[in-house]
Amino acid sequence: MKKMYRAAAVVASFALALSIAGCAPNANSNSGSNGGDTGDSSAASQSLTLAYSEGGKTLNPAEANDGTSDTLVLAAYDQLVTYGTKEQDGKRVSDTATIVPMIASEWSVDDTNTVYTFTIREDITFHSGKTLTKTDVVRSFQHIADSSSASFLYGMAGISTVEEGEGNTVIITLTAPNHLFLQILPMYSFSMLDMDEVEKNGGAEWLSTNTAGSGPYIINSWDPATEAKLTRNEDYWGDEPQIDTINMKFIGDASNRLQLLKKDSVDVALEIAPKDLQGLDGTNGITVDSRPSNKILFFAMNNNVAPFDNEKVRQAITYAIPYDKLLTDVMKGEASPMRSSVASSTPGFTDAGNNATYDLDKAKQLLAEAGYADGFTFDFTLGSGFSDWNDDAVLIQAELAKIGVTMNIQNMARAQFLEALAGKNVQAYISRWTSFVNDPGYHLGLLMTDNGTSNYMNYHNAEVNELWAAAATEPDADKRSEMYGKMQEIINTESPWAYLYEYNIAVAHSDDIAGYTSYPDGLIRFFQLSITE
Repeated sequence: MKKMYRAAAVVASFALALSIAGCAPNANSNSGSNGGDTGDSSAASQSLTLAYSEGGKTLNPAEANDGTSDTLVLAAYDQLVTYGTKEQDGKRVSDTATIVPMIASEWSVDDTNTVYTFTIREDITFHSGKTLTKTDVVRSFQHIADSSSASFLYGMAGISTVEEGEGNTVIITLTAPNHLFLQILPMYSFSMLDMDEVEKNGGAEWLSTNTAGSGPYIINSWDPATEAKLTRNEDYWGDEPQIDTINMKFIGDASNRLQLLKKDSVDVALEIAPKDLQGLDGTNGITVDSRPSNKILFFAMNNNVAPFDNEKVRQAITYAIPYDKLLTDVMKGEASPMRSSVASSTPGFTDAGNNATYDLDKAKQLLAEAGYADGFTFDFTLGSGFSDWNDDAVLIQAELAKIGVTMNIQNMARAQFLEALAGKNVQAYISRWTSFVNDPGYHLGLLMTDNGTSNYMNYHNAEVNELWAAAATEPDADKRSEMYGKMQEIINTESPWAYLYEYNIAVAHSDDIAGYTSYPDGLIRFFQLSITE
């Protein structure tokens, strides 16, 4: 007997979302409009300008992996399904555990939990004017499977085959039951493309600077060094976005972004330093929307490079971190303690095995047990771009000096830093991570398993690998949670990272903007926004 998932129940949840979010539209729902003619003439005059810290690297959904690129992709493309939303503490947030229709109006799964049949809507057109078909869906999945970046997620979702079915259906077969499958599909990486348009223009390389989507916005121009301009898709199949033009300004200096917001030259500013957020809320009609998130910051030690190949040395470092100073002096209250390799908001979170507190005597004891009673010297690579990283590094450097450890800080431009991490030879570094899918399997699989594409510190534990593989196909949620808990306990004990903090996601914007919804990925969905005055 198949289990069927339909749009009807979801439409009701979206109606509630619109009501709570100040009547902001939601492109993921469909009111039956064909081109967005809602009769709301005010929508035609709304324009929004946002200040981002950087301009992104690609428009290819399957290769995008930075915040600006991801935001542009979500504006220009639709996905097969998407995440629900809900109200939490008076604010609109995503509900990533609830998957709702988008391009697929409904779906069913067979008794083996491995064969999914998706019904594709027949009223969707790409920006090119071509009707989206099941063939486009199948070809889009092949594009993802062939990519250098999203192919890892394709494998993590356990996808075996994607085929055209009867009528307007697409059948996706998994290698085994996989609880991450439906949660990964809404990611920007799994966008549906007009593959005729892609092939006509030479293939995937063309997609890095052009789009072939069906999403609520059309990208008219994009210069990563300066700005991007978007306009509303007037033929959008779903509810009409309220904002008709979006201007994204790329401004590297955080203080400049802040000044532009204060002068009302931009409506939204992102990546504002915590010290500058203090006292900003309510100033000159500005609202600061600051919320806890699953974005984490950690001090990584390369487990393949001495002396960090010694577990006791890594543990010693965790006892020398001035945790309270990082939260108060650097983050000014815009962060909370991090106690495990996953964020505290992640289902199945546990801090079992983590006993680290700021205790220099304990740190010295562990160093002595490891054979480093006189300390040691190591190179720490500091990537540019985030002021809190620099402040954190200076504070940690001072504390390590008290236990005889010399930390040489080597500054590196962000692009070089990312390239160096990919080489997996950096001795120690600070990095942050946001799990777009708020599930420990996604998070730990990417960061803590041998095959994880972001395991830059070469962490290896055979039991962790085995637990992760077993949990991926375990249908019982309680048993799965127990496996992920054991993984965390092992990792917490072996300390490949020293845990620094969990960020708040803070967005500073004009008071008259409504509809902002917080997602684990921290990305803004433009179609949800409106201007109230």
